[in-house]
Amino acid sequence: MVAFTKGHGTGNDFVIIADPDGALDLSAEQVAALCDRHFGIGGDGILRVVRSSAIADGAAALAEEPDAEWFMDYRNADGSIAEMCGNGIRVFAHYLVRSGLASIEPGSTLPIGTRAGVRDVTRSETGYQVDLGLWKLSGDDPLVTADGLAVTRPGLGIDVGNPHVVVALASDAELASLELYRTPQLEPELPAGANIEFVVPGEPLVRDGIGHVKMRVSERGVGETLSCGTGVAATALAVRYWAGEKAPNNWRVEVPGGTLGVRMFPAEDGEHVALSGPAALVFHGEVDLA
Repeated sequence: MVAFTKGHGTGNDFVIIADPDGALDLSAEQVAALCDRHFGIGGDGILRVVRSSAIADGAAALAEEPDAEWFMDYRNADGSIAEMCGNGIRVFAHYLVRSGLASIEPGSTLPIGTRAGVRDVTRSETGYQVDLGLWKLSGDDPLVTADGLAVTRPGLGIDVGNPHVVVALASDAELASLELYRTPQLEPELPAGANIEFVVPGEPLVRDGIGHVKMRVSERGVGETLSCGTGVAATALAVRYWAGEKAPNNWRVEVPGGTLGVRMFPAEDGEHVALSGPAALVFHGEVDLA
């Protein structure tokens, strides 16, 4: 039997398994079974809590930041490996703090290793904030076809440590009419796939110096989720890009599971983007991996 914890960030839910010494070798089939909402625990993915020194992918994290003791081994619900998860890393940090494995004192930072590099987590008014690091326009701007959309739409490719394609819609009604039971199609297809966000600007777009948008998302390897942290960041970046140079650097993005904050700010190596929002642990249990 293996102990687990169920947690979520704005409805983006995860099965958390503590494996500090890297003793578990979770197969894709085991991950998919654990995330199955009918026959397993249920979740959008798995967060394996492992020391950076106990996993091969952690070597790069320790080389980047020797204090990055913990590594977030994130798997999508279908068992595939993902580079990063914005909601997941807040839940991961919350688990470390609640379990006594790490602490985040006021004004301090907790570095966490991921396959997209080390990410720094701090406390915020709404829970936790994570610096997602540098972002970029990926140059992948495919056409997007989705059930419920009358016509194919252009997408904007954005990389925040993992790949995203953001699609602008005209109204709340158009956003609500989307049927994301099937994965939207990209033309051309991207070799590594992408998370696909559909976004509607607020009316007005900017209120009190803060941008407001609504979003739904189809996550790579998962399907539609109530929230996607890196997708929220990509959405805010895309809308700011479309809005032009006078657009704000602070945003509120409404997703089906709640609201998250996004902030863009200058750093020594270029512009970074940060994500802030809540994290919750729901229940604990044991599961037979066999």
